[in-house]
Amino acid sequence: MSAKKPAGHDKKVTTIDLTDPDSSKGTLKPVGGSRSDHWNNVLLNQAANTLWIKHSDEKTREIQCKATMSALIGMAPKDEIEGMIATQLIAAHNAAMECYRRAMLGEQTFEGRRENLSQANKLSRTYTVLLDALNRHRGKGQQKVTVEHVHVHSGGQAVVGMVETSDAGSQPKSEGPAHAKQITHASQPARARTRSGSRCQSPAMPNGRCRMHGGKSPGAPKGNKNAFKHGRYTAEAMACRREIASLLRTMRALTREMK
Repeated sequence: MSAKKPAGHDKKVTTIDLTDPDSSKGTLKPVGGSRSDHWNNVLLNQAANTLWIKHSDEKTREIQCKATMSALIGMAPKDEIEGMIATQLIAAHNAAMECYRRAMLGEQTFEGRRENLSQANKLSRTYTVLLDALNRHRGKGQQKVTVEHVHVHSGGQAVVGMVETSDAGSQPKSEGPAHAKQITHASQPARARTRSGSRCQSPAMPNGRCRMHGGKSPGAPKGNKNAFKHGRYTAEAMACRREIASLLRTMRALTREMK
């Protein structure tokens, strides 16, 4: 009886030589962004395999493959990550265009057209996400500047950014995060007063009070012309009303007697 061979005994083992000079020439680096031409060839073949060449003749296939390589070179990947993203961009574009083409076929059913347009829409979104990832990797993402608690009143000017302060030129320049948020106001109007009577850091409103701390009330405006003096409750007016009321009671009593 012959002994059974252990599982996996006849599997071939692939040996990779990292010192292979052909893998580090970098001739195709403009295509895949890597110094390894093996990797660049793999990416180029993967991008070419996403082409729809079923009904293309030999000349058309050659043009399509050259165009794919030109697209990769045009994206100019700088490393392997950019090479992979660029390849996926081409794959997403080719798949989206194929879905759009199938949706526009004259004999296409309504369900088929709707499904193809839906897939094309998803692929277009994927393309946008990949493009955004490539730009972020390259450091071209949108820069955001956040400014908090900035109050600029009429007649004032604000400077946002690094503010350098020095005492007689002896203090070195500071680049800490606290100095990056300093805000200075130039050409400000007169300072307002707080409730305690001290000077406030905010500019005063036209009435001299602070818009945040208030301050002492200046009181009612002088010469108020909006008040209406009707004189209803003066002694003369009240006596006149009582006299009229008495006359009315007397008239009603005389009327009842006459009946």
